Amino acid sequence: MLYVIYGELEKDNYIFDPDTFFNNQYLDDWLTTPLSKEMILDIDKSEVVGPNLIQSPVLGPIPPERLSGGVKTLILIDNDDEHIFNASACGNNCAKWLLKIAETKDITVRLGYLMDFGREPFAIHVVNTDKVVHNLEELDDEVIDNRLLR
Repeated sequence: MLYVIYGELEKDNYIFDPDTFFNNQYLDDWLTTPLSKEMILDIDKSEVVGPNLIQSPVLGPIPPERLSGGVKTLILIDNDDEHIFNASACGNNCAKWLLKIAETKDITVRLGYLMDFGREPFAIHVVNTDKVVHNLEELDDEVIDNRLLR
């Protein structure tokens, strides 16, 4: 299940800047999993050649530290169960991947905006109100009606 905390968050295990955290904490094998390769290809349009080399159509050969903040955040969420990550570092193109990761394990993220999770039904637990929503309209109503973003 995907658990989302909207608005400000102050917890010891909260990572506000997942981009920098990734650069200092990732493990090589995180980049070579089938899911990571698929996310990197989809979001950054880049191919994982090895744990230390990504082939980008725009930048050429790059190290993992040059991946986008969104894909770094997703890789962290998939591999680090100890932290809550600021998913506001992700764009709407990451929404389907958050839902996909949440199919296999419970994940909690913080969002500071209304991410577009698409038109297909989903299950997202809004932690602030302890309510599970099942589509984008319900999610938007829950966040807006309860003034979760200020």
